[in-house]
Amino acid sequence: MSTAILTGPPVAGSPLEGDLRALGFDIRTAQDPASAAELIAAAPAHERIAVVDPRFVGHRHTLRLALTDPRFPAAAVEGALTVQPAARAALDRAATRVPVGAGSAHLTDVLTGTLTDALERADIGLQRIEPGSLVAAVPLTPARREEAQEAVAAVDEEAVRLRSAVKSRDGFFTTHCISPYSRYLARWCARRGLTPNQVTTASLLTALIAAGCAATGTRGGFVAAGALLLLSFVLDCTDGQLARYSLQYSTMGAWLDATFDRAKEYAYYAGLALGAARGGGHDEVWALALGAMILQTCRHVVDFSFNEANHDAAANTSPTAALSDRLDSVGWTVWARRMIVLPIGERWALIAVLTACTTPRIVFSVLLIGCALAACYTTAGRVLRSLTRRARRTDRAARALADLADTGALAELIARPMRGRGRTGSFLAPVMAFLAAAVLLSAVIFEDDPASWLTVGLACCAALLTGAAVARPLKGVLDWLVPPFLRAAEYVTILVLAARSGAHGALPAAFGLVAAVAYHHYDAVYRIRGGSGAPPRWLVRAAGGSEGRILVVTVLAALLTPSDFPLALAVLAGALGLLVLVESIRFWVRAAKTGAPAVHDEGEPA
Repeated sequence: MSTAILTGPPVAGSPLEGDLRALGFDIRTAQDPASAAELIAAAPAHERIAVVDPRFVGHRHTLRLALTDPRFPAAAVEGALTVQPAARAALDRAATRVPVGAGSAHLTDVLTGTLTDALERADIGLQRIEPGSLVAAVPLTPARREEAQEAVAAVDEEAVRLRSAVKSRDGFFTTHCISPYSRYLARWCARRGLTPNQVTTASLLTALIAAGCAATGTRGGFVAAGALLLLSFVLDCTDGQLARYSLQYSTMGAWLDATFDRAKEYAYYAGLALGAARGGGHDEVWALALGAMILQTCRHVVDFSFNEANHDAAANTSPTAALSDRLDSVGWTVWARRMIVLPIGERWALIAVLTACTTPRIVFSVLLIGCALAACYTTAGRVLRSLTRRARRTDRAARALADLADTGALAELIARPMRGRGRTGSFLAPVMAFLAAAVLLSAVIFEDDPASWLTVGLACCAALLTGAAVARPLKGVLDWLVPPFLRAAEYVTILVLAARSGAHGALPAAFGLVAAVAYHHYDAVYRIRGGSGAPPRWLVRAAGGSEGRILVVTVLAALLTPSDFPLALAVLAGALGLLVLVESIRFWVRAAKTGAPAVHDEGEPA
């Protein structure tokens, strides 16, 4: 239940009360600031409180934006404000401190404005809503009121609401081929009471059915898989548009949307690999599938690390960024640059069409080439931005990068005596991380027999270099490269050891292990982005950290026969997957129950 307190001169015939009731508010009326303060204080602590001027003239969706968005602890538009339970104390104080008597008319005439200013000074995270083409006004004369009502009538509220349901920044395929239609599907879902989480789940199930069709290995199965994958993407766009259309943002919804996107794509890769095997192929298609998953995951790690490193950096300017802004002012370059990076819409469309028309081997080959070019383009641009920008990284950014590095107890032990030595902000950390990856990958790729104790020894050397990389705060201009280097070392080591073992089933088992580790890394990203912090240290230590897992896999390869290696990888994948999945679900369910801030991704999809 939510309560709306109307405070100000009443207006006969106003639709305001009907709009507020339609938005789920129980209405109370206050005659003056003192009675408004009493009503605010008397409302239950767990309720959302809105304070609205009865003279408000505007669209219902303007009120919806200002009063029902769960992402903000407090929000306001002209004539209306709301606070969630976390900000109630600030509203109570502001309401009781409004002066009354001579000389205070300018503060009490439009009380909502006075309270909004007070909440803004209290620094509680108040969000001032910009209505755009919608109307929000408190006219104080009949003439002004008539003008405001004419302005309301001149705007098609539903058209604005549909437009605002679509992301302001999206890929070419999504913007021009999906969103013009999926927004109406989102409205259809909203009018039937469906939630974004239900649509997200439907998208996941559709993608899993598509993966099952691909696993049949038949041409009909591949055609059906491609069509279902596109349908899954339509539903994936719809869930976010439904959330924006009806303002049904939630912590759980953001996590499900992000997690299911990865699960859908990687499950589809597995389905294609199974289909190739059923069609008479060999395990090398699993190697291509695992390579595609590794490349895509490493691309995401680059994105996340770069963004976290520069999330709140001071003096965050760069000639490269300025050039990018100038290119964005030329229409065709915007779409060209968005398509080059193969965002999720373009990537899934490519996969769907190639699945229907070609073979899994061709699908993965084209996908690897396209994603590799996209990775080179984006990473090179970010390196140039980092080298040319004079930004001061914060302690928060350094902690986020250290968490994304996902180093365990062994690296901590190695790093402990090195702390405080050397200069923070140099190129030492990325160089050490690069050397750790280079030493390890050179061994497993070029050794005659990578399943040897020599590889184990080199894995120990890589662990030493990893410890050196994370020994100091990651505040250097290129320190955001440390997590991607460590991820590439771990994932590619598992891939190469499985591929070179020659054992049947080793690559599918390696796919499962990398998928479990990748889930752990994505979960860390979503926790950090949601403001909840990284996974607990006990979980990171129990999972071994990147250097610990590498050491375990190399020891298993050296110790076991090729025929036993796949079973060991499968057991390791199952144990690790169960550990991180149970803890992740426990954390996110608890976060949803405790009212963690609702979030929603408004940026370009990955």
